[in-house]
Amino acid sequence: MSAEAGAVARESVLQADGDPRRWFALPVLLTGAFLPVLDFNVVNLALPAIRQTLSATSSDLQFVISAYAATYAVFLITGGRLGDWLGRKRMFMLGVAGFTIASVLCGTAWSPAILIAGRSLQGLTATVMAPQVLASIRVLFPASEQGKALGLYGATFGFANIAGQIFGGVLVSSHPFGFTWQAIFLVNVPIGLAAFIGSLLFLGDSRADHAHKLDIGGVALLSATLGLLVYPLVEGWEMGWPFWLVAMLVASPVALAAFIRFEKRLMDRGGSPLVDLSLFRERGFAIGVAMALVFYMHAAFYLMFSVYLQGGLHLTPLDAGLRTLPFGIGYFMASFAAAGVMRRLGPRALTLGFIGQVLGFSVVIFAVAGALQGWLEIGLSVAGLGFGILTPSVIKAVISGVDQRHAGLASGIVISTFQIGAALGVAIVGGVFFSILGAGQDLAAYADAFAIALGCNVALLALGGVLSLWLPDDKRAAARRPG
Repeated sequence: MSAEAGAVARESVLQADGDPRRWFALPVLLTGAFLPVLDFNVVNLALPAIRQTLSATSSDLQFVISAYAATYAVFLITGGRLGDWLGRKRMFMLGVAGFTIASVLCGTAWSPAILIAGRSLQGLTATVMAPQVLASIRVLFPASEQGKALGLYGATFGFANIAGQIFGGVLVSSHPFGFTWQAIFLVNVPIGLAAFIGSLLFLGDSRADHAHKLDIGGVALLSATLGLLVYPLVEGWEMGWPFWLVAMLVASPVALAAFIRFEKRLMDRGGSPLVDLSLFRERGFAIGVAMALVFYMHAAFYLMFSVYLQGGLHLTPLDAGLRTLPFGIGYFMASFAAAGVMRRLGPRALTLGFIGQVLGFSVVIFAVAGALQGWLEIGLSVAGLGFGILTPSVIKAVISGVDQRHAGLASGIVISTFQIGAALGVAIVGGVFFSILGAGQDLAAYADAFAIALGCNVALLALGGVLSLWLPDDKRAAARRPG
């Protein structure tokens, strides 16, 4: 039996019973989910040290962040498709190894240009690693256990966000082995080595049946579409929206139309498109993607809250990171309860999560405005609880109804949607925040800007809650089905 036929046969068995080593494989997979999110956040608190050590300009520092973010967002769908085609274990191991090597390059960088190159390589290798996590969970775990596994995935996502805010400050301040900012990258090396060895020992392989070669034309057109969209969103505010960035943004829908037309023609000729557009005819998948987009636009909250704490309240970076703990603790606790909530409430778990975030952030707004003294931590905790329920629930809404041969593609789409939503949130909601703040430097100016901009996030989350009401309820549909 060929390797491909063996992987396909193995996958058909896994659909019913699950991989016998799945609970050993899960921590390995979750490491692959942890590292990209950690490195997206951890670098923020190290930027002053990078500027001083490498004599970096403000533009260099912007590219240290955006080179990673843009590359990660643009190539995630392609990375997911590569796993479907070449094998998810193989691509995961390749991504882990590449990410570890890129981290060494970043940690030993001797100039801003080398650091930016290392960050780009980190983003590229993360796109090979990250989509295989969700795709493998979808394949290795039976349906009865996927909710629990996705809850742990959501907890990992939340832990990585909070660890990035706090761990970065600790590493830069403590100077382990004489390093300053270099430590935030070099710490990935032992983690990456452990994940690589663990994947060799415990991770079962899977791939799509009847896998075809990669759609190179689709990769080029989709990458152009996302690049034209994401790069202006990442760089626009910092660069003052020059004409050429606006032109890129305007050109992105044209590139999207060209991509859709190309994929339809390829499918009509019997080829294998990069994105099977028929997925979007499934109501659950289409609504799930839309919810993922508006849900993750809340990423602007991290930026605005950090600026409010450091600029308005004059806290240190480490103290500012610690102020996010109530949100992180709420997130972490809810992630473990999310599986049970999803099992009991079905699609309404999403509605509950959106309600939690709307209520929590509304309390935060009133607390910052002075109307609810002492309620800030309570509001952050409630918003974190909603976030912890939402993350695995949105992912499950997108990938659970997708055929297993498209598991990598669907995983790439949902994570890419998160990244695009984050970029949109920072560009639009963050733009509202800085526009209102203007030249204001006192606490009242920061509080007003933060409260109004966070109100925009609340409106978007309310929209997500309305969308969740349109999700099909699989249990009710099954109950009405004859037989």
